[in-house]
Amino acid sequence: MPRRLRIAAGLLALGALLVFPLVFTLPFPRHVMIMIFLYAMLAQAWNLLAGYCGQISLGHAVFFGAGAYTSSVLVRQLGLTPWLGMLAGALVAVALSQVIGYPVFRLRGHYFAIATIAVGEIVQTLVINWDWVGGARGLFVPIKRPDSFLNFQFHESKQTYYYIALGFLLLALWITRRTERSRTGYYFRAIREDQDAAASLGIPVARYKQRAMALSAGLTALGGTFYAQYILFIDPESVLPLSLSILICLVAVLGGVGTLWGPLIGAAILVPLSEGTRIYLGGTGKAIDLLVFGALIVAVSVIQPGGIMALAQRGRRRTG
Repeated sequence: MPRRLRIAAGLLALGALLVFPLVFTLPFPRHVMIMIFLYAMLAQAWNLLAGYCGQISLGHAVFFGAGAYTSSVLVRQLGLTPWLGMLAGALVAVALSQVIGYPVFRLRGHYFAIATIAVGEIVQTLVINWDWVGGARGLFVPIKRPDSFLNFQFHESKQTYYYIALGFLLLALWITRRTERSRTGYYFRAIREDQDAAASLGIPVARYKQRAMALSAGLTALGGTFYAQYILFIDPESVLPLSLSILICLVAVLGGVGTLWGPLIGAAILVPLSEGTRIYLGGTGKAIDLLVFGALIVAVSVIQPGGIMALAQRGRRRTG
């Protein structure tokens, strides 16, 4: 596609997204779009580490929870604005990623993935037994009146949450694009293809894997803070479960890992599918919604393991 046409299509899509909450004023359509933006952002953050650098993490809920808990505790205990709490949460997640990355990056392949699962389970267990942060009971974010951008709370409408979530997604896309075209992005892809070959060429593999982990963790923590302020309640089962890490991974894999638009496409398919099956089939009490949801994911994975983006590229080559 010519560059001018791509820019025009992008501006048209952005314009449609900006107009969406003005056309669809009911809470549910806005909520679904907010969840699409949030999971696309989280999947894009995961994609930086796994898709571009080749380090498959199944413990990203740790960073999501770090952002959610740090901002919520600072709001409750010190009365700080959640925006400062968000920055603090990102810094905590980055520091945590470096501590976690030092030992686990000594492992490769499925051993690395298993190690990240273990770290996630350990952190969740610690938080469940940590009464100062609410333990298993969780934390309620204090409700502030009136609605305020400074307080990051908007009770009258989801419209502001919609635009904030869209802004975070655009930030994640911009960071990914800049990284993709930079020397760092080339180093990430070299490490993904062959770590030993990359090291033989003089690439500091350990340093760049840690850099990928820090970048991914910081973006994930931003999503955690947004979720805490959007739901106004967090607990270990909602922000630190293994299922959240797996869902983030599934969104990116479905759309196409190692691509700029794959996570967004995956979220645009997976989130409405999840909501739709839950609403229309979940009321049966027989988990039919989960069976249909899982079967569709498996079908796409079998037909095209490279995700929707690889499927589109294969179709383009055939027509070309």
